Amino acid sequence: MSEATVAVDPAREQRRHARGGLYFEDFVVGETIQHRLTRTVTQMDNMLFSNMTLNPQPLHIDAHFCATETEWGQPLMNSLFTLGLMIGISVNDTTVGTTIANLGMTDVRFPAPLFEGDTVRCVTEVAAKRESRSRPDAGIVDFVHRAFKQDGTLVAECRRQAFMRKQPRA
Repeated sequence: MSEATVAVDPAREQRRHARGGLYFEDFVVGETIQHRLTRTVTQMDNMLFSNMTLNPQPLHIDAHFCATETEWGQPLMNSLFTLGLMIGISVNDTTVGTTIANLGMTDVRFPAPLFEGDTVRCVTEVAAKRESRSRPDAGIVDFVHRAFKQDGTLVAECRRQAFMRKQPRA
């Protein structure tokens, strides 16, 4: 997968949705988008997300358990929080206002742990795209999202298919 970044097209920037998302036609296969937003994850993030999703795993919510019974010595961030954060960070630069629906996520991996206090940054690669067979006003874009912590360690990645609006006809 390419790490090259495609030069920003000023005309493309003018065609963005009013909320900032790109339309199907404006995604370039092979493009890598370096997202501007970053986020330091907290104990509160971990506790709230784990409790809201009814996940009682002590690996996420019990510091004593983690210190005495795990190889990590501290709570791990809930991986589904990490997945959601990674995709959420991408939205402002890619799909806000232009996504019709997410069609699925595959190849989800968490190759290294993410801990409370780590700062997450993300990149998105446009891996593929095709016209919709059922809707002439839409297309499908395959994104590969990657999240890194502050030292550059890859902590999450996934492939996501998004059903995207095409540019409205004038």
